[in-house]
This record gives sequence, structure tokens and C-alpha cells, in this order.
Amino acid sequence: VQLVESGGGSVQAGGALKLSCTVSGYTYCMGWFRQAPGKEREGVATIDTDGSTSYVDSVKGRSTISQDNANNTLYLQMNSLKPEDTALYYCAARGIPTNRGTCRPTQAFFYWGQGTQVTVS
Repeated sequence: VQLVESGGGSVQAGGALKLSCTVSGYTYCMGWFRQAPGKEREGVATIDTDGSTSYVDSVKGRSTISQDNANNTLYLQMNSLKPEDTALYYCAARGIPTNRGTCRPTQAFFYWGQGTQVTVS
């Protein structure tokens, strides 16, 4: 499994960004994570093969995770961005099947992209 993120950048507070992750291989449960300087990595959103999603409370209502299976791409649309959203964002995949309803950031994700920086000022 190979994952390559893109779409990060610098935006003003209130702005929007759409992150993309091109995927190769069998990924099953997928997610977006982020890590800000001096902080632990945090799960932002996940999506399972049946389309079910989960979000961390801090991004609920502002972000949408989606996948385009035809183009092997995972997305994270982020709106109403806040300075506290500033972080290095990673795309991740479990790479093994996940029981229904358990695709969450607490699961072990075995494949990771290199990250894309999001800076909100």
C-alpha cells in the first residue's frame, strides 16, 4: 500500500482546504490524522469500505471525509478553518479488514503517507 497526500497549504482563518490522498493497494479502513508541533498525533476522520465515517469532535460539522474509488483517492474537505487546525496532516490505511463499526482512529493503521502541511493564520 502506498499513500501520497497533497492539497495542504496556508490559509486564513475561516478559509477552506481540500486534502487529497492517492492510494494504491488494498486499504480497507482509511483515515486522516494530524500532528501539531509539540502535540501528539490526533485522529481527525475515518471512513470504512461501506462508507461509514467518524470524526473527532473538534472538526465535526466543518470537515468531510470521502473517497473516490474509481480514482483511488481519499479526500478531506475542511471548511471554516481555525488556527488550531494547523498541523501536518497524514493519510493512513489499515490495510486489513475491519469489523463493521470499528473503523476508528483508535484502530491500528499500518500504512502512512508522508504528510501535507496545513497552516491557518
